[in-house]
Amino acid sequence: MSALYDAARQGFLQGDIDWLADDLRVILVDTDDYTFSAAHSALTDVPSAARVAVSGSLTGKTASGGVADADDVSIPGVVGDSVEALVLYRHTDGALVAYIDGLAMTPNGGTVSVVWDDGPNKIFRL
Repeated sequence: MSALYDAARQGFLQGDIDWLADDLRVILVDTDDYTFSAAHSALTDVPSAARVAVSGSLTGKTASGGVADADDVSIPGVVGDSVEALVLYRHTDGALVAYIDGLAMTPNGGTVSVVWDDGPNKIFRL
């Protein structure tokens, strides 16, 4: 189940989250240590034990027709627990934006490539 966090939905509606301008990043998440809740709003809601690796800032972000997209992400040297989900968050204040599940990988010290969907919904659709 992939979803936007409720606080992020509110942030988009009130203009508090700017997809194009904000410093947004990806966390690789071990779901043995984190259970999604739409009510979560801050990075502190994702236990540090669940955070396997963090990307740099998303680049090439676009917004068209309510659809958010960005360049694919590479995270080098990933080690740690298995990864079953991603969390998008705003790096400047830790605001959670989106949860994307359905992954299944075990890090081996190599680079993890996050390739966003090329379908009509891209990363997510508002």
